[in-house]
Amino acid sequence: MIRQVHKENYGVYGVRKVYAELARRGGVEGRPVARCTASRLMKAAGLRGLVRGRTPVTTRPDKGPDERLDLVQRQFTAPGPNTLWVADITYIRTFAGWVYAAFVLDVFSRRVVGWQLSTSLRTDLALDALEMGFWTRRRDGQDVTDLIHHSDKGVQYVAVRYTQRLAEAGAVASVGSTGDSYDNALAEAFNSVFKGELVRNKGPRTGHDDLEIAVAEYIDWYNHRRLHGELGEVPPVEYEHNHRLAAAVS
Repeated sequence: MIRQVHKENYGVYGVRKVYAELARRGGVEGRPVARCTASRLMKAAGLRGLVRGRTPVTTRPDKGPDERLDLVQRQFTAPGPNTLWVADITYIRTFAGWVYAAFVLDVFSRRVVGWQLSTSLRTDLALDALEMGFWTRRRDGQDVTDLIHHSDKGVQYVAVRYTQRLAEAGAVASVGSTGDSYDNALAEAFNSVFKGELVRNKGPRTGHDDLEIAVAEYIDWYNHRRLHGELGEVPPVEYEHNHRLAAAVS
């Protein structure tokens, strides 16, 4: 069962997450498994978690004036869904060249609400990811009015069309200082997880189309099945579901 759990989760789970997943499945044949037992068996089987490296910053800062404030001040917490989103762009090398990926995450649940890939660092890359985020929440009947959208000062996020779309949705733009990765640390932390668990772990892809399929599968796993330590070892979608249930009861 440990081998199965490890394989089903991109081979990235260490002892803590394997133990948590076994507990979620009710142990083995209904019997609980001790963490020390899981650790011993993983070591004997040569199974280990993924060690992630650092991810460099990719967005190019805009040189023009920007009057938007940093409304987050490195406090990446939110009382509920659609209160604070963070956005960032990273890059992936394929056999056909570089592909860029834009992601939008809900800080409350760490859920990826929107994403997009492109072979160029165009404004539409970031804008399409944002539109997916709006569509995801509208599909579930959720309101994004008064949402704070936080990013760095990359040209994609300063672009007029991007800021206008935020205004149309009733969202408030927030930006970190230029050249300081800590001001958008949660988004960059996800980039590190994404590149460690999918890109480096599973090897290079042939090109944009091949990578797009892999990213779609990864995001589905990340949102619906990947256990997240900051959420009490439950997946983001489940965490949001539990929050709605608790709000309904109260």
